[in-house]
Amino acid sequence: MSYLKSLPQNATLLDLFKAYPVTSEPLIEYHQVLLRGPSPLSIGHRELIAAFVSTLNACHYCHGVHQATADRFGIAPTVLAALMQDVNTAPIEDKLKPILHYVRKVTLSSAEMTAQDAEEVYAAGWDERALHDAVSVCALFNLMNRLVDGLGMDAEDDHFQVASKHLARGGYVWLLRLIRIKKWMTRIRKISD
Repeated sequence: MSYLKSLPQNATLLDLFKAYPVTSEPLIEYHQVLLRGPSPLSIGHRELIAAFVSTLNACHYCHGVHQATADRFGIAPTVLAALMQDVNTAPIEDKLKPILHYVRKVTLSSAEMTAQDAEEVYAAGWDERALHDAVSVCALFNLMNRLVDGLGMDAEDDHFQVASKHLARGGYVWLLRLIRIKKWMTRIRKISD
């Protein structure tokens, strides 16, 4: 149930983004660049990090959307559950495990990060860009989890499947198009009134 009285009770992020386009548009553009732009991390891995961080934060909405999206990019549905049990034994490439340990620690105890944590990522064969991108996805989803939970937003599994389908096909720019169409229609209504 949305805590914003101007939004429907079953509001999704799209409703929030349409209601607050000034802050939402740059946020969505950042999602697009970070999660779909060039990176040493695959799109599937970035979506998995988003889902992993959201699960660590117990954010049902973001967990659902990004787990379903990671699935569409070839990450098996069982991987996230296994990561929550033990990153070391999860069925994921060994090279990715130091990054997942890193984002777990950033999410749960960021003040305890050390240079040794970063060295473990580098020792696995990742470069600075990979570390930057992993931490950036982690930070973005810590923000998004608080935004969603703080405003009382949630959804059902069918929403997660629809949202993930759009995110897999068109990235995050489809959200921008919908927001801009809403702004355009609002301007037309004002002109015709």
